[in-house]
Amino acid sequence: MPYATQDMNDRERFIAVMEYQPVDRVPNWELGVWPQTRDRWEAEGLDSTNWHWDWFTGESALGMDPKEFIRFNCAFIPPFEEETLHEDERYITFRDSLGRVRRALKEGTARGGRMSMDTYISFPATNLEEWKALKPRLHMAAERYEPYWWAFRVEGWRQRIHPLVFAPNAQTLGFYWFAREMLGTENLSYALYDQPELVHDIMETHADFLIEGARPILEQTTVEYAIINEDLSGKGGPLISPRCYKEFIFPRLRRVVDFYKSHGVRYFGIDTDGNPEILVPFFMDAGVDILWPLERASDQDPVRLRKKFGQSLRLWGGVDKRELAKDRRAIDEHLYALAPLVDEGGYIPMIDHTVPPDVPLDNFLYYMERKQKLLSGRL
Repeated sequence: MPYATQDMNDRERFIAVMEYQPVDRVPNWELGVWPQTRDRWEAEGLDSTNWHWDWFTGESALGMDPKEFIRFNCAFIPPFEEETLHEDERYITFRDSLGRVRRALKEGTARGGRMSMDTYISFPATNLEEWKALKPRLHMAAERYEPYWWAFRVEGWRQRIHPLVFAPNAQTLGFYWFAREMLGTENLSYALYDQPELVHDIMETHADFLIEGARPILEQTTVEYAIINEDLSGKGGPLISPRCYKEFIFPRLRRVVDFYKSHGVRYFGIDTDGNPEILVPFFMDAGVDILWPLERASDQDPVRLRKKFGQSLRLWGGVDKRELAKDRRAIDEHLYALAPLVDEGGYIPMIDHTVPPDVPLDNFLYYMERKQKLLSGRL
């Protein structure tokens, strides 16, 4: 991919990279930081007065490029009433807005973010009867669309010079993710075999929800891309077999992707942690264009994945957050290894998740400085 000499606007730049065309530089995007990281960096001298920390939409203080998200509310309407069920010095047990009962470790909590995963005690839809009682909470309502806000923005979207995205990250849930929210990982694993009617109905309902939720907006404007969150893998591979994925999820994913692309969505992506590699051919057959964040701890090396899946699968992420916790030499060596893929196109380097608190501020700022050179072919 040769580098263009003329400056591009943010939308032109994004499309050029995705289409392997000449570009002035690759977009500079990042996901975000842990709240504990923010506390560390401020203790190390960061003046965050001019930072807004919502790195989804860009961060000018770090040279990140802007993009705009169309807000879509995927939550239950009405939500379950959140309530504390038990609390002591170390733990809090509570019911969340999805009706799940969770126990959380209080130690290390910062700005509402915890240092460890909660323990999930119960779930709202472990059988067909419970699920049918929940389905009315997924109805289409004005609260999902923010009607006055987005209607006012439509004309500006048609003349945009930055990428427009349908729904922020972690708002548009994927199929496995949504079913897991309803049943829990263990219950869902059994239900794939013991309650197939329940799982099929959850997947079909969710496909309808994703389509009808997007329809009013996509009938008014095109968007550059849409992403669903689909954390369905661990370090060693998916939590669902290829056979079950093909039966329960693939046809619904393809239906959703077909609808979105037929209504002006240029690219469709899947955000998934862990190692989903054995399922990637299903993603691609369904029309998925983008895979990210390419978690390095799960052997998701973007250079290797490009050789395996080719240029029709665009790759984002793949910068190992563990390397940023080391030193400048480690950061340089890591970025040098990514340079050929950046030059090829179809790849946007980003840290492979939010930045954890073991990364010093100085290391992160050095990474961003060196990354700027990488993005313009000057590293």
